[in-house]
Amino acid sequence: MTETREEAAPVAPDIPTGRSRRVRGRPLLYTSYAQDMALLDTPAKRLWTLLLVALAFGLSVLLQDRSLEVLAGAYVLAIGAIGLNIVTGYAGQVSLGHAFFVAIGAYTAAALSGPVDGENIGFGIAEVWLWLPAAGLVAAAAGVLVAPLAGRLRGLYLAVVTLGLVFLGEHVFKEWKELTGGPGVGREAAVPELFGVRLDQDGPFGTKEQVLYTLMLALLIVFAVAARNLARSRVGRAFAAIRDRDIAAAVIGVPLTRYKVLAFGISSFYAGCAGGLLYTISGYVEPGSFNLLLSVQFIAMVLIGGVATVSGAIAGALFISLLQPVTRSLPALVPFISGDTTQTPNVFQVETVLYGLLIVLFLIFEPRGLFGLWIRVRNYWKSWPFSY
Repeated sequence: MTETREEAAPVAPDIPTGRSRRVRGRPLLYTSYAQDMALLDTPAKRLWTLLLVALAFGLSVLLQDRSLEVLAGAYVLAIGAIGLNIVTGYAGQVSLGHAFFVAIGAYTAAALSGPVDGENIGFGIAEVWLWLPAAGLVAAAAGVLVAPLAGRLRGLYLAVVTLGLVFLGEHVFKEWKELTGGPGVGREAAVPELFGVRLDQDGPFGTKEQVLYTLMLALLIVFAVAARNLARSRVGRAFAAIRDRDIAAAVIGVPLTRYKVLAFGISSFYAGCAGGLLYTISGYVEPGSFNLLLSVQFIAMVLIGGVATVSGAIAGALFISLLQPVTRSLPALVPFISGDTTQTPNVFQVETVLYGLLIVLFLIFEPRGLFGLWIRVRNYWKSWPFSY
């Protein structure tokens, strides 16, 4: 008599089809490309981002007007730093001419919003939603014109070419007095007006500083999200391939010229928008402001904050912007440092030396910048009390 036995059927693994789900307690386990490419891929990131944004908006009623003015300028500089990070950090194209594109955006916005019958060129278009994209597009057009020349170069040669744009633009803007007002004179910056309401004046929504702070923060969020989406798109992956090895990128079918031109155009658009917004806070723009020091400041923001990271560019801009009030107070603390530019050493020379020193220190000890420091702290607490 043959004895039969019923064998248990093997249990099929729970493999999701179509729709994917996150395994509870394992936030970094991805079961689909959509999860891996998400803008905020973990619940902790979504929570902390929401809290930081809420805190940033809440500062408009907690801080004094002077502090809000400094932070508003930092947010605008962060927009420009994100733009430089796109072409230098993501696409790997070294650019030292960022101040040139910032100047184009600043004067385009000032000319569009300036009075028609004023001393300088003006068209009387004061609406922010009109002159802001126009400032970015004109700067982007300049970047696209420069990109084919720069696309044939790389490394130190590309840096020298873009550096020449700063000196060329500084000379043109100083001589074009109908547009800029001339050196030492300047002209009024773009007028921030939205649907007939002046944003640079105290009104029903709060003081001038509170309104401009909220506007700059909202625009920073828009530009940052757009840059983050760009980085995780097909274009962003092409930028990364060119940055890592352009010859290999060309072999696998990435058109180098097209994406280099696109990188310069997008970066210049960000710079133009930042230039149009930056001087609305002070209400005055002067051609001597767009010099090599401004380009060095943007380079410092990217390298100190973290290359090829949007959050790093924002952190670097905040770091540099909050460092300036400290350095400007040095003449009162250190007697031999003067606040007059005609004397040596002065506070502006100290700032330049400090930027260079910070760049060297971060490149040697923490190449990933402030973003890298945050990663180290986060990994330490995730693995605590173990050291591995």
